[in-house]
Amino acid sequence: MRTVSVLPHPVKEELGWIPMSDGTRLAARIWRPVSSDAEPVPAVLEFIPYRQRDLTARRDHVNHPYLAGHGYACARVDLRGSGDSEGLLVDEYLEQELQDGAEVLAWLADQPWCSGRTGMMGISWGGFNALQVASRRPPSLAAIAVLSCSDDRYADDVHYMGGCLLGDNLSWASTMFAYNSCPPDPATFGPGWRHQWYERLAACEPWLVEWLRHQRRDAFWEHGSVCEDYRSVACPVLAVSGWADGYSNAVFRLMQHLDVPRRGLIGPWSHKYPHLGQPGPAIGFLQELVRWWDHWLRDVDNGVMDGPMLRVWMQDSVPPSTAYDERPGRWVGEPAWPSPHVQRMRCPLGQHLIARPGEAPPSRPLSVESPLSVGQFAGKWCSYNAPPDLPYDQREEDGGSLVFDTAPLAERCEILGGPVAEIDLEVDRPSAMLAVRLSDVAPDGRATRVTYGLLNLTHRDGHAEPAPLQPGVRYLVRVQLNGVAQAFPPGHQIRMSLSTSYWPLAWPPPEPVQLTVHPENSALELPIRPVAEPDEVAAPVFAEPEGTAPLTTTQLRHGEQRWTVSRDLVGYESALEVIKDLGVVRFDDIDLAVTRRACERYSWTADEFDSVRGDIEWTMAFERGDWSVRTVTRTVLTSTGADFRLHAELDAYEGDERVFSRNWQRSIPRDQV
Repeated sequence: MRTVSVLPHPVKEELGWIPMSDGTRLAARIWRPVSSDAEPVPAVLEFIPYRQRDLTARRDHVNHPYLAGHGYACARVDLRGSGDSEGLLVDEYLEQELQDGAEVLAWLADQPWCSGRTGMMGISWGGFNALQVASRRPPSLAAIAVLSCSDDRYADDVHYMGGCLLGDNLSWASTMFAYNSCPPDPATFGPGWRHQWYERLAACEPWLVEWLRHQRRDAFWEHGSVCEDYRSVACPVLAVSGWADGYSNAVFRLMQHLDVPRRGLIGPWSHKYPHLGQPGPAIGFLQELVRWWDHWLRDVDNGVMDGPMLRVWMQDSVPPSTAYDERPGRWVGEPAWPSPHVQRMRCPLGQHLIARPGEAPPSRPLSVESPLSVGQFAGKWCSYNAPPDLPYDQREEDGGSLVFDTAPLAERCEILGGPVAEIDLEVDRPSAMLAVRLSDVAPDGRATRVTYGLLNLTHRDGHAEPAPLQPGVRYLVRVQLNGVAQAFPPGHQIRMSLSTSYWPLAWPPPEPVQLTVHPENSALELPIRPVAEPDEVAAPVFAEPEGTAPLTTTQLRHGEQRWTVSRDLVGYESALEVIKDLGVVRFDDIDLAVTRRACERYSWTADEFDSVRGDIEWTMAFERGDWSVRTVTRTVLTSTGADFRLHAELDAYEGDERVFSRNWQRSIPRDQV
């Protein structure tokens, strides 16, 4: 990424507080043009809980001064109860958070340096609450830019997928458990920091408990899900994600259902801003943001709404790998979504074959009972690309699955959108799951996963009212796979793999399940984008990535990144261990040393479904001079056939003295999950 040091407008940076109507103060860092003292400018808000003084400071200094230097007042505000803000943070996207967001926008619009027009932007949490606040229609909010987020908190977020409990639900809950235990910084918060910290510690609860109490779609998840009423969003929307991210499906839905000016962008990236995108190619996304804000906040006729509604990176075939520097491919564009260029092609199943349309090869019932090891090479539901966390070669996974292959392709085939598996099946247990994977199989046999989908079969008729299965009864189910843009070259095969477990990406069903598939009534539906269709994107599409200089930091201790699969062939215990240790980093501007280390371990024994266990430990530490604090959190999730069992620990230290300690033991009944 190119560092920009000269901007159209000199920028000033200010730290301060934004008062809420109940007296709570939110900590803010604001960058704005020096000239805004005399010539007011529009304001853009990013509203997240990740500590603007330290944890996101490097990224913030790349993004916000750049936008400010192009004529905007950019506010990076800590949510209530996070960073240096007062109050308590007790869950994500609660009503209080959305009210606070609207109040912050009103405060910004009312400042003498603001023109009265505002926007919201953010990746992940900041994308979620930008969509949600937009649905409240604050008077000043003229447009939003949302990245790596969802309009559907139940069906397409970190918690559940197809009614299956995601392993990332545990991982994410453990991350927030650690972050919520952190104190404000005495250098800015003042002498009341310790009292505020103790209040946070006393209120700190494992959010996983509440998330497990809502295993089906209900009012808890409907709150904050814009898909409940797309008409509530009245301002223009720029929606962005990446194919390696967990949130690309939302871009398709927002393009299809919103009734406002909108543009969609999906690249090859993981859960990162596109100008920092990995896998590459990264793009000049901040330039795109400037054009977006110029048009909607300044009324500049710059053509930002010209061209295709949806731009996506059509990925070329690559060998399987847990990380890529670059994903080869090209940009293609679609005028609308659903696209008139995409044709749904139904391919019937036969005896381990995917036939051409119109062919119906003879078949007989096929059965599989997948081992718990299917899923150990699945990667993360949402890739962060650190440590390398993309799916690896699927051949071992296919050994415990039912596999259906096309014949070698005679010509290049491209798909764009979400494939669907329509499966005629029966099972021998009342609860079961079905994992469907689509892979690109090279002539040498290597299999690269392209996309996948999950379905808790008790949710076959919807997520609000699951119903047990009747063993021996046939059901025709449709499994929606994640949307993707993927090219399959001549000589390669397209493979669909079916399994009854996918651990640890998703929590297994209560007991082993034998699945029987009737291929004669089953099919794979592919969204074919004919190669002859125009790409509708002029080259060059995007400029080189650029931003302002990141905040200066010093690495005091190097970190460690590991992703290890292990098997003990004596005791038959297997495990996936993930280490994400960022070492010790000093933020030079505030002389603050920060430690972040997470260790995740997902284990199981043989095919004992009640042996699965997720164990995650976090260490967070902050040190400046003689001020030293540290928290250690641990979350352990196990299950029986009837219950989820949660054990959690929180210990907090000031210096060498432990100042807080608490343990939790919770049992939550399984609700057909």
